[in-house]
Amino acid sequence: MNILQINSSARSEGSNSTRLAGTIVERLRAENAGASVVVRDLARNPHPVLDEAALGALFTPAEQRTPEQAARVALDDALIAEIQAADAVVIGVPMYNFGVPAQLKNWIDAIARAKVTFQYTANGPEGLLKGKTVYVAFARGGRYRDTTLDSQVPYLTAVFSFLGMTDVRFAFAEGLAMGPDAEQQAFAEAQRDIEAAFA
Repeated sequence: MNILQINSSARSEGSNSTRLAGTIVERLRAENAGASVVVRDLARNPHPVLDEAALGALFTPAEQRTPEQAARVALDDALIAEIQAADAVVIGVPMYNFGVPAQLKNWIDAIARAKVTFQYTANGPEGLLKGKTVYVAFARGGRYRDTTLDSQVPYLTAVFSFLGMTDVRFAFAEGLAMGPDAEQQAFAEAQRDIEAAFA
């Protein structure tokens, strides 16, 4: 098994979402002897935004790209290769102002490429990243699960499904900013979610 761990917190150290993602990865490794793990830390190695220069590079035929354009496309190519090779994808996701971190959005923009990870057909879009299991570990200061304030679950579910990854499993650590007792409860609830994801 090839495991890809994406840490999207802005903090390289002490991140609760990274902690939960690591717990899931260890569980996967325990159940799959010899599994390989690739860790992509988007705080230590942030991916550039999808700006006008990047779009220009992507829409320029490969043989006509400048060296700068080729280098920019190569950054996205590396992320695409990682997720194509993965059997399981584990993503640590904090909630920032009710959305996903900008670092994670940049990663998604990099891996979502027409005719590579998805394509349009006569019957509509088809995701090309099939046969993978995605585990998403959320860390939140408040409690937003199953409420209208949770934009993360619908967004990530839509994105991954669009790319062909329809087996998405979630674990939530919520209320982390609501005091020591709430923090302890949050991790206990997240552990139960993780157990359910492997049931």
